[in-house]
Amino acid sequence: MKKPIRILVIDGYTQEGRDQFTNNNATPAGELYDRMLKRHSPLPLEVTLLFPADPGVQLPDAQGLSEFDGIAWTGCSLCLNDDIEPVRKQIRLAKDGFESGVPSFGSCWAAQIAVVAAGGAIKANAKGREQGISRKIQLTQEGKTHPMFEGKPEVFDAFTSHDDEVVDLSPYGINLCGNAWSKVQAVDVQHKNGTFWAVQYHPEYHLGDMAALVNCRIPKLIKRGFFPNEITARTYIEDLQNLHDDPSRRDIAWRLGIDSDIEDEDIRCLEVKNWIEKQVIAKLS
Repeated sequence: MKKPIRILVIDGYTQEGRDQFTNNNATPAGELYDRMLKRHSPLPLEVTLLFPADPGVQLPDAQGLSEFDGIAWTGCSLCLNDDIEPVRKQIRLAKDGFESGVPSFGSCWAAQIAVVAAGGAIKANAKGREQGISRKIQLTQEGKTHPMFEGKPEVFDAFTSHDDEVVDLSPYGINLCGNAWSKVQAVDVQHKNGTFWAVQYHPEYHLGDMAALVNCRIPKLIKRGFFPNEITARTYIEDLQNLHDDPSRRDIAWRLGIDSDIEDEDIRCLEVKNWIEKQVIAKLS
C-alpha cells in the first residue's frame, strides 16, 4: 500500500483565538480543515497541524516544508498589516512555502498571505466587514477556465467572515473571482517555485459551523451593526443550526436565501477537491 498523502495544515490563530472557539463549542480552524481535506481527498490523507502564532514554535524552512505533499492554510483573526511577531512569522513561512515548491491552498487569511508573501498588499475593506454569506461571487474570465473552479457554477454564494481584502495582487497573482463587496475573492499566486490557490471565503464551514462562529462573535457583530441586539443574533444562529440539523426546512433556507451552493458540500468544497486532485496528486504522479 502506498503512503498516505501528507498535508501540513497551518492554523494561524493564536491560542487565545483557538480558545474562543472551544469555549463557545465551535470547532477550531485546523480541525475544520482536517475534516474537509479528508472528506474530499480521493486517496488516504495524513494531516499534520502547525500553530505558527504560538510563542516558541519552531517553523519549518523551505527544506522542511518540502517533506509534505501539500500545504493548507486556515483562516485567521490576525491582520497582515500589523507589525507583530505572529504575523511576521507567518509571512516568512508563506515565503518559504513558495521556495519549497509544495502546492498550497487555503481560505480567507490564506488568500491575503499568499498575495502579501509574493509582494502584493491588503487593506481594510472600505465597505466594512463581509460576514455570513458572500453573495453573487462571479468567476472572472481567468476563473472560468481555471482548474480550481472546474465544475463550479459561474456565480455562487459562500460562507465568509473577513475585514480585510486584497488590493494589490503583485505581478504573480491572478484574480479568479469577485463580487460587489470584494473584487478579489480567489487567487492563483505563482511565485518562485510554488503555486498557491486560495479563496477569500470559507468552504470548510457548514451551516452548523457558521452558527458557532457567529455565536463566538455576537458582541463584535452587534457593534458592527449586523444585529440590533442579542435576541436577533440568537434567532439567526438558531435558524442556521436548525437548517443544518434538518435540511428539509425550506422555510429557513428561503428566509436566509440559502441555496445548494451553500448546502451541498460537494459544490461548496469543490475548490479543495480540485486542488488535491490537480495540484497535490498530479504532482505525485
